[in-house]
Amino acid sequence: MFLEITKNQYFTINIIDFGTKGEGIGKIDTFTVFINGGVPGDKLEIKIIKVKKNYGFAKLIKIIKPSPDRVVPKCELSPKCGGCQLQHLDYSAQLRFKEKKIKDNLTRIGGFQDLAINPILDMSEPYHYRNKAQFAVDYKDQQFQTGLYTLRSHEVVDTPSCLIMHPLINQVIKRIRDFVAQTQISIYDEKKQTGLFRYLVVRVGFNTQELMVCLVLNSLEFTYDQELIAVFKDLPQVQSLVLNYNLASGNNVLGTTSKVLQGSPYIQEHMAGLKFKISPLSFFQVNPVQVEKLYQKVLDFAELDGSETVWDLYCGIGTIALYLAAHLVTPSSGKVYGIEIVPDAIKDAQENAKLNKIKNAHFLVGKAEEIFLQESQKKDFQADLVVLNPPRKGCEKVLLEVLTKVKPRKIIYVSCDPATLARDLKILCQDYYTLTHVQPVDMFPQTVHVETVACLTLV
Repeated sequence: MFLEITKNQYFTINIIDFGTKGEGIGKIDTFTVFINGGVPGDKLEIKIIKVKKNYGFAKLIKIIKPSPDRVVPKCELSPKCGGCQLQHLDYSAQLRFKEKKIKDNLTRIGGFQDLAINPILDMSEPYHYRNKAQFAVDYKDQQFQTGLYTLRSHEVVDTPSCLIMHPLINQVIKRIRDFVAQTQISIYDEKKQTGLFRYLVVRVGFNTQELMVCLVLNSLEFTYDQELIAVFKDLPQVQSLVLNYNLASGNNVLGTTSKVLQGSPYIQEHMAGLKFKISPLSFFQVNPVQVEKLYQKVLDFAELDGSETVWDLYCGIGTIALYLAAHLVTPSSGKVYGIEIVPDAIKDAQENAKLNKIKNAHFLVGKAEEIFLQESQKKDFQADLVVLNPPRKGCEKVLLEVLTKVKPRKIIYVSCDPATLARDLKILCQDYYTLTHVQPVDMFPQTVHVETVACLTLV
């Protein structure tokens, strides 16, 4: 006889594993329960909050016996905030979770067996690593709030400062809160789609200490120019003060139009021996400490001799492409081509090539699968190495098909999602490539996210 599980029941449960999103997993007889905040080794009192056919979700009520891997979060907001899903987990256990997540996906989805995965590249200081904050704003209980959303909701968790942000970003947040208190600027209401101030985006160069402050507005009418400028007059690191206009409904944070209120339209960052201009809409890796380790692994796996033709098919503002191009500067004729669908990103990539005096990098606008196919049909086409760094959804299937026809000697795949990585590698390795290296990189400590560098060699 099976125990009937219903909503609002209380149980004592032992946590035996993690889910892919960092939830604790336990069993009530054969019924699987997912509990946010649970850690393998915990004994918990839980309350069932949702029931499906063979599984359910529960709320953690009480920790009866903590796991040896459980720690007290440094941030009191972490159980509620959607930003740090693993702050209650010892850092070494976080790393084990991420390594296992990659291996499980490569085995279950990719079909790779007995796979040797390199030890994850960790951080010596796994806090204050983010160079970008993208905060929602709200007005609740007559108080202005900035922060991230709670898990699976659009309720803002008020966050006066954040432990994974660079300290200069936290200084900006404090000043923006003072600015709102002083001006009483109207705050955007998502349901009514009224109010002026919609989001706050802050970027910082770790190695330059340059700050960009960007207010995302719901209207072109902004009458607080001088007040906003005055807020930052004693913070000389602010090199770029920008208004961005997002008048559309939906969840996109930034609009396509911006106005520089004071300073420069971009900030600079120095990374891996190169200089980069970063504008409000630029994609730039959020953890510059770890990204240098990641790029070094890409270079190690590439084993360049200087004569190769390299294609970076999701090049963004050209960070990987330019890094590799800088290592192709020899008397031979090595070249790097970057493809990116966002025109502004390509403009940034071209500017960054000029900034670094790199002449052997060329950038093309368009969909990777379309441009790469067109280029591959030219007589003088060559592709010794292809670098893939797609968004979370992975590569388009048609691009993978083009790659299996072009057959570059080596493919290096940089992924932020182990599931889509495994799916794509399964296609590439079916008949054409061998997976030779898998390198996890802890780009996002305190969270469930992990970056992976995979190297494929032509059979």
